Amino acid sequence: MNAEFHAHVLSRPELSVLLASTAGVAVLHTLAGPDHYLPFIVMGRARKWSVARTAFWTTLCGAGHVGSSVLLAVAGVIFGFGLERVQFLEEIRGNLAAWAMIAFGAVYGVWGLKKALRARSHAHAHTHGGRDHDHQHTHGGAHGHPHGETEGFKLTPWILFTIFVFGPCEPMIPLVMYPATQGSWSDVWAVVGAFSALTIGSMLAVVLLARQGVRFIATPRVERFSHAAAGGTLLCAGCAMLFFGL
Repeated sequence: MNAEFHAHVLSRPELSVLLASTAGVAVLHTLAGPDHYLPFIVMGRARKWSVARTAFWTTLCGAGHVGSSVLLAVAGVIFGFGLERVQFLEEIRGNLAAWAMIAFGAVYGVWGLKKALRARSHAHAHTHGGRDHDHQHTHGGAHGHPHGETEGFKLTPWILFTIFVFGPCEPMIPLVMYPATQGSWSDVWAVVGAFSALTIGSMLAVVLLARQGVRFIATPRVERFSHAAAGGTLLCAGCAMLFFGL
């Protein structure tokens, strides 16, 4: 790379248009992709994550999601890959992430369904002092306190993080590669910063608002199937990624 390549900086109007485009793409891309927020809504509810824990994993996964695509885009510029080749690699990563989401959702859903069925309330007859009566109880869910991450699938958030790192952020690739190919590295980081902040911010806003809403529909019957519902939701999100490109 010569000195002229390094010295070039986008004009202020160019940069303004680029940043405005970045802002719009980041928000629309996030809101249009249910895989950006549904996993944290359903898993946070099923595993009884606190607000802080939910926000932490949403932010970390969002950073991994954006960061991996930034690295790929910058590497593509450094090694002379064209936009089409980088987007092809992103498509491969996207398929891997979608299948991983589907597999994880299916396995987790089956585990959750078995857990829910074991927790069905039923009665056993008992006799005390000549008097017969029934005791209602459940198996697998009889304790009066939540176990959270002490239940099965302790690595759930790390599995989600791995899937999000593989998950591509295709709309960001041309936005990053354009100033990078011009040698405008300060502009590259401006785009990356804006896209990252708005993507993660949108994810957090949807997740935390939905988390509050889900609390109002919680009933014992619904709670019993929360893990199964979470797994099914992840499976559907993976299918949406794979077959509809969401």
